[in-house]
Amino acid sequence: MERTFAILKPETVSRRLIGAVVKRLEEAGFKILAMKLIWASREQAEKLYEVHRGKPFYPELIKHITSGPIVPMVLEAEDAVARLRRLIGATDPAKAEPGTIRRDYGISITMNVIHAADSPESFEREHKIFFKPEEILTY
Repeated sequence: MERTFAILKPETVSRRLIGAVVKRLEEAGFKILAMKLIWASREQAEKLYEVHRGKPFYPELIKHITSGPIVPMVLEAEDAVARLRRLIGATDPAKAEPGTIRRDYGISITMNVIHAADSPESFEREHKIFFKPEEILTY
């Protein structure tokens, strides 16, 4: 089994879509090992998006992810990183495949419902920004 990391973004929380998205994740075979509702700090946001520092859209990413409550999650499944990326779809909801989470619920490239780690290395870096080891359950 492999672990991956995801964040339900502020527009997902404000639109009351947490349950709908979590249901899709669970129906796709993902096990939730950790999940919480928080308001990300600027420091957490900067660490999360540090790979984009210096790019023109970086300030918008930081502003958006800190604009309201988010739901970070650690998930587990076979081939979790790749499977989750396929399930959520392309970053731009308009270009995402039909039936993907971003196509069904996304508003724009920034307001695309869910962030997901794009590699096992990203998972290792990103989940530690939001979770202590003892907050991640094994069952």
